Amino acid sequence: MSHHHNALACLALLAVTAFGTAPLHAGGGHGATSATSSDEIETGEHGGRILRKDDFRLELAIAEGNGLPAEFRAWAWRDGQPLDPAMLDIEVRLQRLGGRIDVIDFEPTGDFLRGRQTIAEPHSFDVRVEARHDGDSFRWSYASHEGRTRIPEAIATDAGVATEAVGPATLNQTLTLTGRVRAAPDAVARVAARYPGAVTEVHADLYERVDEGDALATVVASESLQTTVVRAPRSGMVIERSAAIGQQAGSEALFVVADLSRVWVELDAFPRDLAEIRAGQPVSVHGLDGTALAEGSISRISPTSGPRQNVHLVVPVNNAEGALRPGHFVRGHIVVARKEVARAVRRRALQRFRDFDVVYARFGDTYEVRMLELGERDDTWVEVKAGIAPGTEYVSSNSFLIRADIEKSGASHDH
Repeated sequence: MSHHHNALACLALLAVTAFGTAPLHAGGGHGATSATSSDEIETGEHGGRILRKDDFRLELAIAEGNGLPAEFRAWAWRDGQPLDPAMLDIEVRLQRLGGRIDVIDFEPTGDFLRGRQTIAEPHSFDVRVEARHDGDSFRWSYASHEGRTRIPEAIATDAGVATEAVGPATLNQTLTLTGRVRAAPDAVARVAARYPGAVTEVHADLYERVDEGDALATVVASESLQTTVVRAPRSGMVIERSAAIGQQAGSEALFVVADLSRVWVELDAFPRDLAEIRAGQPVSVHGLDGTALAEGSISRISPTSGPRQNVHLVVPVNNAEGALRPGHFVRGHIVVARKEVARAVRRRALQRFRDFDVVYARFGDTYEVRMLELGERDDTWVEVKAGIAPGTEYVSSNSFLIRADIEKSGASHDH
């Protein structure tokens, strides 16, 4: 097994996740009791968690759904008899990762107590509950976690999990057009014999690189019988060759030599596109398979239309590595607008959790889901309108490993 696969196996084995099933600890003025297994968590008739102490019983549930914000609801009994909500005083404190504490107080509503504050996602926190009735206080604490896992730093690093901070970004609005690569006109030289005559030697072959002054062919002039050498007027590649031994050379080109270290990408734009296009806009050139090939900017826009009403955009690009070949079809992604946003995350970091777009925030060795409200996006960034605070560290690479580990642990949305 490869080193990388070993890292993934360790990631799966050593991560620890809890989802609302941590042991329940109850405490009050007369001692404390605790449950020792998640199987012992008791659920009430309203689907909430039952908290008991002496003769006092409290059911605490989170009501959500139908487009309504999540809120706590509570019912209480003493000596087996339901209590009047107006005679109860309850406070719930939610300790979240990162140090945030939400304090929930309650008001009587019908036969139950209703939390006055909305419970923000994720519903993952350490809970402290205090209930007061008839001069007595009852306290409990328990963990209710979801979308959370713990992974040692060395294992996460070995598996390729990388993080960065939520912060500002520049979003690029792009227009994608198709085009072809061609040699730049001023980089092409057509080479003919100085005098008509017979070609006696050919020194350069098709697609051969030549330097300025190199011999391309030898020609014996028909009238003077003088031997002349046809030389390369510039450095580049022989992209066309018609010269052959015994050929009668006239005024036609025997060779075409082109410097392909800089080429033109000609993109086809249509009238509907022209309102967004102007000279100077940046262009990223990609192959038809999506491979990034070069960067450039629009240098000129054809003033006339072609037979399909298309207009040519010229994008000169550096081709020192030779990735672009004349005649090849390519795509150009033109940046037609930019938008500065205060908060953004990398698009590749996004995952799905329940019905939400999420990223995974990191707090030391612990990772936890963050549900996001998203805005505009480009190929790299997504604007975040709500759900994660600026400066929060989040998983920006290989976030699917965190999601897989959480799912493998049996994520639920229990309360």
